Amino acid sequence: MRVAETIELSAETERELRGLSKRRRVEARLQQRAHVILLAAQGWQNKDIAVEVHLDRRQVALWRRRFLQGGVDALRQDAPRSGRTPTITAEVESRIVEVTLHTKPAAATHWSTRTLAKHLGLGATTIRRVWQSNGIKPHLTRSFKLSRDPRFEDKLLDVVGLYLNPPEHALVLSCDEKSQIQALNRTQPGLPMKTGRAGTVTHDYKRHGTTTLFAALNTLDGTVISMCEPRHRHEEWLKFLRLIDRKTPKHLSLHLIVDNYGTHTHPQVQAWLSKHPRFAMHFTPTSASWLNMVERFFRDISENRIKRDSFTSVAELELAIDLYIANHNAHPKPFIWTASASDILAKVTRAKAALAGVAR
Repeated sequence: MRVAETIELSAETERELRGLSKRRRVEARLQQRAHVILLAAQGWQNKDIAVEVHLDRRQVALWRRRFLQGGVDALRQDAPRSGRTPTITAEVESRIVEVTLHTKPAAATHWSTRTLAKHLGLGATTIRRVWQSNGIKPHLTRSFKLSRDPRFEDKLLDVVGLYLNPPEHALVLSCDEKSQIQALNRTQPGLPMKTGRAGTVTHDYKRHGTTTLFAALNTLDGTVISMCEPRHRHEEWLKFLRLIDRKTPKHLSLHLIVDNYGTHTHPQVQAWLSKHPRFAMHFTPTSASWLNMVERFFRDISENRIKRDSFTSVAELELAIDLYIANHNAHPKPFIWTASASDILAKVTRAKAALAGVAR
């Protein structure tokens, strides 16, 4: 005759088990298991415990054995089970990944779950599961542009150095123009957002002209100096430089981060800068507008104020821009640059190596 192993509890373990067996916010099955062990410790036989807690005798024996092997923690979770035999073998999964990554359909640029399923003679759900488990998304693409500026590294180190280690007694201003902002008037009023439905706007509109937003983002506190002009020639850029000169403390030197647009290097601009030595210009590499922090501000004003609204005139558009910037400056929040120059250079090096491999 088989005799169940004896269970002896320390005072601490018994107190913990009694708490689990009576606590309201404990799973019912965990309460039941704790009760089983408490009865077993009192010398009850498995068949009697089974009647008391409404379990099969074999289940009582199972939890008695698991407690002896793993203590209270063993009661908290079920043992791992084998589960259903996978229907997708490693060979099938490898084949799906290989075809997805290295081939294309006859008349398309990428596979869909259905076209690949038909091609391989499998189910579309199988294809979807394999893609999800391997992080494959053929329907998505991302744009990129590698700078070919021969002085890319020098300019990168210069600009990132200003972000991460700004000079003393100076302001660092990230400057640029957002040109061709259109005053678009929707042909019909949009429907407001409500429960279960997004807000709507008509796809067609009437154009009422454009404006250009000049902005200088203070990287220290997030405030913005701005102006709107109909054009963005060197004359307007000079006007904006004079505005920056008036709006900033005279005792501080100014470091302006700008792109390589021709107006920024115009001879008249250079002549003006030579007469105002507190201005120091720092140019981002070509095709590297992402390095100019003010682009982040331009994205915000476009998404949050301009894109979804309707304007009957350029004056109305410019008023909306001015009000947005005034509100921004009343509660400024600086953008924090975190990427080091070495990390960026390493990423660019990997991208160039990848492109070189594709070119071969």
